[in-house]
Amino acid sequence: MAKTMEQTVNVNEVSRISTGTVVKGEINSPNDIRVDGSFEGKIISKGRVVVGENAIISGDIICENVDLWGKMTGNLFVKDTLALKEGCSVKGNLNIKRLIVELGANFDGNCKMVDDAGFDKASGKLAEDKKVGGTPLQA
Repeated sequence: MAKTMEQTVNVNEVSRISTGTVVKGEINSPNDIRVDGSFEGKIISKGRVVVGENAIISGDIICENVDLWGKMTGNLFVKDTLALKEGCSVKGNLNIKRLIVELGANFDGNCKMVDDAGFDKASGKLAEDKKVGGTPLQA
């Protein structure tokens, strides 16, 4: 009997921008973030960022993992895995460790595969020593 490890996420620890909500500025979070509305600015998270089907993002994302279904214009700095889902649209540069692209995903930009040191260097230029959850973003 094989055991599977499932990551459990407390719903109260996920920041959410709901459909119809418009936010401009910068988000820094030690937890996961889900965007279903519109966001303009910079998202920095030590967790996963989920961009829903109706989401529109204009700006940069720096985080551990991204699942992207919506539309985004900006650069992505992903320490682990970026998943471009069917129907998504991304205009910008990717700095990532791993990439998953589904059929029907649209990407216009450059992609650079980076290791942890490369992520720290690339995202550090953007984060400019930002603190997330009381600790530096880079691990």
